[in-house]
Amino acid sequence: MDVRVKWVEDRTFLGEAATGHKIAFGTASDAGPKPGPSPMELVLIGTGGCSAYDVVHILEKAREPVDSVEVALDADRAETDPKVFTRIHMQFIVKGRGLTPAKVERAIALSVEKYCSASAMMAKTADLTHGFEVIDTTGA
Repeated sequence: MDVRVKWVEDRTFLGEAATGHKIAFGTASDAGPKPGPSPMELVLIGTGGCSAYDVVHILEKAREPVDSVEVALDADRAETDPKVFTRIHMQFIVKGRGLTPAKVERAIALSVEKYCSASAMMAKTADLTHGFEVIDTTGA
């Protein structure tokens, strides 16, 4: 996997993946507003994306009628450098027509505890927990 990061100005950077996709990121400076997510916000976004991808994939393989997967991450960081994540809670909202809650719970556990590379890395420094809510969209 290859990426490039270029400093643009102030505290603004441009990340580019080998696929050509780009994202502006950085932190606020005296010169103006924040240009995008901070690097650490991107780490959390990546962790949530990694796990949500797994959950969708696992539920589809199990032929569960999943319509939507959303995950909200709430995290704390250490107060001293390096300010690693010390706690991350992932709360999943899974919508579908007649989903089996036990299969949703298993898909999330498999992702967070086995398949998601990002959550495996985060678990090295953070207490990683997860919860979920299943919303039945039958008749919606």
